[in-house]
Amino acid sequence: MKKGFSLIELMIVIIILGLLASLVLPNLIGQSEQAKRKLACVQMHSLSDALKSFKVANGSYPTTSEGLKALIQNPDPQKYTSYPTDGFIDGNKVPTDPWKSPYIYIKTDNSFDIISLGADKKEGGSGDDADIKLSTCE
Repeated sequence: MKKGFSLIELMIVIIILGLLASLVLPNLIGQSEQAKRKLACVQMHSLSDALKSFKVANGSYPTTSEGLKALIQNPDPQKYTSYPTDGFIDGNKVPTDPWKSPYIYIKTDNSFDIISLGADKKEGGSGDDADIKLSTCE
């Protein structure tokens, strides 16, 4: 007599695996976008720290038109005479958000904000498509 699993035993195992998958998968699906939103906040905080170092070295934040590129290359050597030779962030490229879009930098009177347009890459939106601002990150 051959030993093995009967068709009924295999069906029961498949049903149990299907039930487990139906309970676990809905919880995992939404986690990807939440993780990307948290990563965007972490990156924006790192950029914020670099901008604060820029201000300490040069007396002011870069202008909105100079943007975040001012962290990797001196936009005006005559204006920013204390700019370090290797910039304020590692590498030769400003990081993009988790959706591969550039961060938006806006300088205000004596402060700044950094914005990611989120998953939809458009201004505004709600839920997972909502814009992420440094000023509202946890």
